[in-house]
Amino acid sequence: MYAIVEIGGKQIKVEKDQKVYVNRLEGKEGSKVTFDNILLLDNAGKIVLGSPSIKGAAVEAKILKHLKDDKVIVFKKKRRKGYKVKNGHRQFLTEIMVENILEKGAKLKSEAKDSKPLAEEKVIAKKPAAAKKPAAAKKPAAAKKPAAAKKPAAAKKPVTAKKPTKKA
Repeated sequence: MYAIVEIGGKQIKVEKDQKVYVNRLEGKEGSKVTFDNILLLDNAGKIVLGSPSIKGAAVEAKILKHLKDDKVIVFKKKRRKGYKVKNGHRQFLTEIMVENILEKGAKLKSEAKDSKPLAEEKVIAKKPAAAKKPAAAKKPAAAKKPAAAKKPAAAKKPVTAKKPTKKA
């Protein structure tokens, strides 16, 4: 039996007792996590396809450890320009072990929220509407200032021929 699960925006094919590296998950080492976004289930040849996900199906997993991936070098260069930049980073990962694949009977998150008693929910009272202020009377538009008078252009000096200089 295997399932295709969406974990952290990536689709991963998982089987029971399989170890998988995924992007860092919230939770401590040893805690259990449940993934309910199951896209496809295969149970001995019987394939169930979700649209987009299968309701009631879930994958239960245990967080084994948090770790960092190998370093990835990012090198940028523009030839003949003298531009070189070297950066690197290590991705944060979580190693999980798939413990169980549930085809039906998994509790949905929305059902768990609806099961709370109504007495515990807080009711927020609406504030009375504030009295509207009367609209201010519009002021007439200010008269435009007359355009500034242009100054006459500066008179050009007559061009005189240059005298050749004597070389010693």
